[in-house]
Amino acid sequence: MMEDTIPFASRGYFLMLALLVFSRGMDFLSTWIATPNLALEGNPIAKKLGWKWGVLLNIAICLALPVWPLSAIVIATASVMVAARNFQSAWLMRSLGETAYREWYVGRIRETRLRLFLFCLAGNTLLTAAVGAALILFGGPRLIPLAIGMGIVAYAVAVLFYTLLAVFRIRRAFEREARALAAAQTRPVDGAALLVETCSRPPGPIV
Repeated sequence: MMEDTIPFASRGYFLMLALLVFSRGMDFLSTWIATPNLALEGNPIAKKLGWKWGVLLNIAICLALPVWPLSAIVIATASVMVAARNFQSAWLMRSLGETAYREWYVGRIRETRLRLFLFCLAGNTLLTAAVGAALILFGGPRLIPLAIGMGIVAYAVAVLFYTLLAVFRIRRAFEREARALAAAQTRPVDGAALLVETCSRPPGPIV
């Protein structure tokens, strides 16, 4: 089952193609609504590719994957769930603006105990993954339940990984600022140097 393929340009191929185009399209649409400049994009690879190369890469994926229905359904399931997650907060990101939302999010992370945040993140991702695992374990040998279950688990893993990556970057930047502030407090104050340092300080970290 894991290696089953369908002929290129067959009815099944076009069905999988339509599924991938819809799911990847929803992912792109939700991302564009939430962060048109990709300032809030959590995937560093997607952010580096940008819209142009990201679209080209996804066109290639949509054309290649339909011959492997298992992979196509896994990607489509994860993409639809990512899009749903994006749409949940996209209105807030767009209304506040990317910079203001980023600063608000970073502020909430800094003010929250790390243990509490990680506990809630684990509850979110592990409970979601449990639904996917149940489909994998009890869905029988049929392709569609297995692929959907794998897609749900893949989505949960992606949320866990990229959220932890963002939090790690935020806390690392916060620790650098704290060390710089402590060092500044232990040396004599030079008004001119302090002014230059303040004006040249980079903006806060990107989520």
